Amino acid sequence: EIHIKEPIEKEVNPHLLPGELLLCEASTVYKYMQEDGSNRGTYGKLVCTNFKISFLDDDSTSDDNEPEFKNKIVGENDITLQCVDQIYGVYDEKKKLLTGQLRKYPERLIIYCKDLRVFNFCLRYTKEEEVKRIVSGIVHHSQTPKLLKRLFLFSYASAAPNNTDGRNQTVMFDTLEDWRDELERTKGNVKYKTVTTNEGYRVSEKLPLYFVVPICISEESILKYEGRGIPIWCWSCHNGAALLKMSAFPKEQDDSTSQMQKAFMDGIYKTISKPPYELLKMDDLSSSLPSLQDIQTAYTRFKQLFLIDNSTDFWATDVKWFSLLESTNWLEIIRRVLKKAIEVAECLERQHTNVLLIEESATDLCCVISSLVQVMMDSYSRTKSGFQSLIQKEWVIGGHGFLERCNHLRKSEKEEAPVFLLLLNCVWQLVQQYPPAFEFTETYLTVLSDSLYVPVFSTFFFNSQHQRDTSASGESLKTQSGPFRFLTVWDWSVQFDPKAQAFLNNPFYAEKPKPDKNQRKTARFKHQRQLSLPLTQPKPSTKRGFFREETDHLIKNILGKRIGKFINSSDDPPNSFREFYESWHSKPVDYHGLLLPRIDGPEIKVWAQRYLRWIPEAQLHGGGTIAITAKILDLMEEVQSLQVKMDEEHSQAVSGDVHSVTTPRNSARLSSLFPFALLQRQSVKPALPTSTWKDLEDEDDLVKRDDEFVDLSGDM
Repeated sequence: EIHIKEPIEKEVNPHLLPGELLLCEASTVYKYMQEDGSNRGTYGKLVCTNFKISFLDDDSTSDDNEPEFKNKIVGENDITLQCVDQIYGVYDEKKKLLTGQLRKYPERLIIYCKDLRVFNFCLRYTKEEEVKRIVSGIVHHSQTPKLLKRLFLFSYASAAPNNTDGRNQTVMFDTLEDWRDELERTKGNVKYKTVTTNEGYRVSEKLPLYFVVPICISEESILKYEGRGIPIWCWSCHNGAALLKMSAFPKEQDDSTSQMQKAFMDGIYKTISKPPYELLKMDDLSSSLPSLQDIQTAYTRFKQLFLIDNSTDFWATDVKWFSLLESTNWLEIIRRVLKKAIEVAECLERQHTNVLLIEESATDLCCVISSLVQVMMDSYSRTKSGFQSLIQKEWVIGGHGFLERCNHLRKSEKEEAPVFLLLLNCVWQLVQQYPPAFEFTETYLTVLSDSLYVPVFSTFFFNSQHQRDTSASGESLKTQSGPFRFLTVWDWSVQFDPKAQAFLNNPFYAEKPKPDKNQRKTARFKHQRQLSLPLTQPKPSTKRGFFREETDHLIKNILGKRIGKFINSSDDPPNSFREFYESWHSKPVDYHGLLLPRIDGPEIKVWAQRYLRWIPEAQLHGGGTIAITAKILDLMEEVQSLQVKMDEEHSQAVSGDVHSVTTPRNSARLSSLFPFALLQRQSVKPALPTSTWKDLEDEDDLVKRDDEFVDLSGDM
């Protein structure tokens, strides 16, 4: 049975942003609804612009029943061109991947999105010419390689008025003052200094304009190998230990070059490692963590579990859900990354040892580990502005290659890897384990992951600060339309109104208490967690300091050979990590001190909101974290209105003027899909394994029951 909403008679035009151009369109397109196995849907118009693919039906023009969490840039039926993952055509009930030039045009179009939505369009009732135009247009504009200057980012920047919110508190780290302030905040300015050596990008186009290095590093050293082999400062712990990163030398080198680099590294090493006063541990992440290719393979398998076309597919996979989930290896990668971050935190917090993270470019896994360590150890990074500043520092200015890793330009799938998504997945584990420690919510993280594919903001659409600066000035694009004023994703008012932004802020956040002025002269505050750990310094040994006899071996390995075995051979007892981990978890949580994630067994979970939000069969009616948060927000609104009422009554006590209290909005019964998919029908099948469902398919009374326990023990 096909339930058809009749074709719309009135003309519906897409809402176009500044700089957005309509490229092609097709009328009488039928969009299937995803809720169940029936062919219900609605007729409308399918359009493609230089920014998005959009489906317009008569509901698109209605402002009635608008969701509370409406995105002002990307609507419910909009897909930005960068958000398109794969496009399939259906020919005689057979699916075929669509790329390049098409000889034959499909009767159905299925679009899989990177935010895990699935759109199903029937083109059977559309004119043949329109089918050719819309299908070839969508495939061409979303799948074929494009130049950087062809991104919608530039069209929007040159056409949109620049009226962004100036109250944004995020530190952008694009000035010398920002870096000096961060050094001052972390008390790292005793041993480290900001350098201007790369002004004009004379050292390297991959390095930021300004960065921080140990005081003893000379300008000549930085210039010698374009910044390679130089320890770059990330963050300083309260006890003075610092987290550093370094881009290694290329692995394939001739002997003479290798000897020169060895001597250079020897000199650098001697300047920064001075045992027993300055201890240093080096960690080559390329050998101690999964490769980018492994991460990409795992995520590709993982996301397939959630790109569900129909109800039948969902119930078919539900029976073997755990084995399918385990076989992807995605949760195991998250566990390994979190474990590595705990190891680094142990070195900094407990052993008072500097940690140097090494990677070929120091812009992928270095960014993940350094960001996670700061989120775990620095409560400022758990505030919204602090977390945004952290992303700016380590990722945006730090030079993470968003264009390549997200494959925004469709140039090479070989370079694609969900590195930033991996970080957000790891942070989510901490957010769901310790909600009061974070000023932001899981909804904030979900929206941030969606913003990766919105080319209205420059934040996630460049590979380096140099590329952003030259693009903004118009130099690299050979265009007269520069300079461009790019928007930053951190101005959430561009995407959401204040009511919607409330869902990004955590009402359970335990704000840091302000210190008592009378106690200022007392001893320096130490984290509650740190006081529970042994503060005695372990007896220094030759190996811990990596003395001279091991330096040659170390340098040789940094220059290209595997150093995992060497690095991991620590002097500490094998159970040192376990002891640190279990000792911390045996104490009460200090939400403003060190936070260690639980990583054993089922503690590592699937980020349900991001991955299950478009699957109605997986929703919890009246439940889920976000439904609870929405209720708390309602209560807070009621308390605030009562406070206003009390203040009014107090001020008007003399006149005796009385006003009625405005009652808060009555929340509808929400589900775990809220706020992304508000109005969802319940699945037509009960949450039973497929085999059980097939046995019971003829029992109509079971299907009609709602939220009722059915005892099947007699039938099994």
